[in-house]
Amino acid sequence: MASTKKHTLAIVDDHLLFGSSLEKLINTFEEFTVLFKARNGVEMQKELTKHNSPPEIILLDYNMPVMNGLETVKWLTANHPAIKVLALSVEDNEKIILKMIREGAKGYFLKDIHPDELKEALLVVIDKGYYYSEKVTSSMVNALHPNQNDTTISLKENERTFLQLACSEMTYKEIADVMNLSPKTIDGYRQELFNKLRIKNRVGLVLYALKNNFIEL
Repeated sequence: MASTKKHTLAIVDDHLLFGSSLEKLINTFEEFTVLFKARNGVEMQKELTKHNSPPEIILLDYNMPVMNGLETVKWLTANHPAIKVLALSVEDNEKIILKMIREGAKGYFLKDIHPDELKEALLVVIDKGYYYSEKVTSSMVNALHPNQNDTTISLKENERTFLQLACSEMTYKEIADVMNLSPKTIDGYRQELFNKLRIKNRVGLVLYALKNNFIEL
């Protein structure tokens, strides 16, 4: 029987011991293999040129010399938007978390994550395109809505449906097709939710949906 093709990852972290240990751990996951390691964003850029296909996921540290995590995720979003970036850091800081997510990271978790949760996170990212742990989701929602009681907000049925679909990787045009509505109507739902929930982008929709159990990881 032919072996199943593994999903590819890269590790960008300046702590060599941690990076090597993480590589060994991930290579024990039957679904994944580490394509390369780099110590910062500049080294990562050089490594990407050496491979015919880029990794599907990059595990990215925040604190790095030369080119840090925030600068690196900005560059990846602009140059390799298909790569799913997961921030892996010791920084339990709401401002840093929000900056990384807003610049394109598909998830953020702390370095003391349990190996089982790490494996689950990688599988979820491959399947859904993002992964937010409960702790980090709570931090992000609190930062986005520090004084807002979400339970007082009433959503119409079509708004609920749109919200759930908006948490997928579907484009707004694809959502319009699924809901049998015009793109203009979908734009109206989006703007109405932005106004109701006091958010500015799709990340905010996902965070609200997670916190209020419209979707599950």
